[in-house]
Amino acid sequence: MSYYSKCIAMATQHLSRFKPERDHPEQFLETVSASLQVASPQKQAFVLDLLSGCLEYQKLLDIVVDAFYARDGRLCLWADYSLFEVTCYLATFQLDELGFPLFCDIMRSLPADKMCKFLRFFFNPVNLCSWIKDEWSLIHETTYVKENWVEPLMRWQPKVQELISQLEGASAHQIPPFKSKSKVTKPKEFNLTAPRPRSIPMPEPVPTMAKMKAVPRSTYQVPKQQQQLEMIRRDNRRRAEELLLKANVEELRCAMPRPRLDKPAQDPKKQLQPQLLSRIRKTPKLTFYRQDNVPVKLNTAAILREGALYQQQVEQELQRVDRLVDGAGDFSEFLEWQERMQAQDREEQLAAEEYRRLQGKLSHQEAILARHRLAQENKQKAEQKKEETAELMLQRAQWRLQKDRSSRELVEQVMEAQGNVKVAQMKLLQDRRETVQEVMEQSRELLQRKTEAAREEQRRRWVLTSQLRALETQPTRKGKLVDLTQIPGYGLEGEMSVVELRERLALLKDSQRSQEEERRAQIIQGKRAKSQELRNTVEQIALCRAATGRTAALRWEEKKARAAAPRPPCKDERVLELRRRVQERAAERRRQAAQLRVAAPRAARRKAGAPAEAQHWQDLQRSRERKLLALQRGPSAPGLAGPVRRLEAA
Repeated sequence: MSYYSKCIAMATQHLSRFKPERDHPEQFLETVSASLQVASPQKQAFVLDLLSGCLEYQKLLDIVVDAFYARDGRLCLWADYSLFEVTCYLATFQLDELGFPLFCDIMRSLPADKMCKFLRFFFNPVNLCSWIKDEWSLIHETTYVKENWVEPLMRWQPKVQELISQLEGASAHQIPPFKSKSKVTKPKEFNLTAPRPRSIPMPEPVPTMAKMKAVPRSTYQVPKQQQQLEMIRRDNRRRAEELLLKANVEELRCAMPRPRLDKPAQDPKKQLQPQLLSRIRKTPKLTFYRQDNVPVKLNTAAILREGALYQQQVEQELQRVDRLVDGAGDFSEFLEWQERMQAQDREEQLAAEEYRRLQGKLSHQEAILARHRLAQENKQKAEQKKEETAELMLQRAQWRLQKDRSSRELVEQVMEAQGNVKVAQMKLLQDRRETVQEVMEQSRELLQRKTEAAREEQRRRWVLTSQLRALETQPTRKGKLVDLTQIPGYGLEGEMSVVELRERLALLKDSQRSQEEERRAQIIQGKRAKSQELRNTVEQIALCRAATGRTAALRWEEKKARAAAPRPPCKDERVLELRRRVQERAAERRRQAAQLRVAAPRAARRKAGAPAEAQHWQDLQRSRERKLLALQRGPSAPGLAGPVRRLEAA
């Protein structure tokens, strides 16, 4: 027995030295074999067999031993971890080879109480057939685990139970360890030097903060420009809602006849003068643009870019004049041909507009006819639906009476059953209240005891803290006088006192300040030159804008004169065909309305459509006149002065 115990002790000792993250199994076995050269060949073979098997099946053995320490072996030492791994390996993989008698001898040679606990845990049928089998199946196949490991262990389980009972009897008859009656050694305290009391540091001066300037009121106020933009945004939204309402009221206006201008064409300038004077005095009602809007502030880059653009246009115009002087041809013939083609395009466009208007009117008439037919069909369906609804209501009334009768009977039965349930509920509620009262009283007593103990501990700590603070507040004297005019005398090159250093720094700051003033003067002079250049560019841009505005105004007057001229009658075959079809649909609609005695829809709206359409064209005319007036006034370029003023201020 001592032979096997020594072999297992040697195997356990070497196995505890193995570290998976550091050692390789083959190299570790070679090292152990070299260290076992002194032992006999039988002992060496047995120990190496145990070590190689434990290293090969280390994952399976770790699962069982870790679970043993977590459940039944919580009081066992971790130093015996390798001993339990060797025991698990012998019981699982070497029991059939060794034989049960030799296995019993090996178990008896080891500590009885430890082997008894481990074997009882490992050979428990519940553990073997449940979690041990499942965990091993995660590493190897389930059929292999069941046939080669679990079933053999279950066959040896009755005999192992007899071995466990024998080990329990042996551990009960073991002689207790001998207790000596000699005196116990008492430790003596070391004679250590007492530490010096900790010095209290000097209090640091409290930094004084410079008085800050008060926050200006403008920080909490909305900027004036933002307020103006918000007012304009609300005004535009209100006007857009009015336009939407007006558009909904005047829908399908494309099918309405437009008023024709039968008066002869007059001079457009004479015709516009009285209207312009009346529109200038009154504020327009439906405009999204105002002359008093906040001007757009242009930066320096925008001014220079626009100036370069106008300069390029002037150079191109001069080149064109030079080419004409040299004898180049003009574009008068091309312009005449272009005007003829544009007039032809306008005639085609007018014919297309008339064609679309008549198409809309035709679709309007067809929609009215379809609505009449749909109204007649809906009337027939409504009468049929009323008859079906009356029959269903009668059937539902009979079903409701029968359901009410059955509901009354069910309510009476439920009321009788609820009477007995309420008595049982009241009794159960009373028992629960008594139990809760007792638990609350016990909790209150425990909380009161805990509070008193915490107060006593807090009082003791406060006394100790006050004593320590009194010891720390003892005054100490520290300090060293320093002469700022004295040279340290270290023998360094350029050595000087603190006072001399400060004087030299002051002289250096004065020289730097003078250099900064010279540089600032140069920067200001450059900014002034740039400001003058920008001012000249702004004047040139204003002149170019005024000329462009006048040209656009003249072009607008010519376009308006062409629009005011009477249009020739349309001779397009498609338009004439559409007019004929519209008249036929209108006549058919009137006949059908007379037969069905249905009032024609939108009659009242059509009566009010003519003045509304006239108002629409008047508003459109006013907006065009306002644009023309703005172009005649010429751009004032208010946004160009911003960058110039900023440069002058800099």
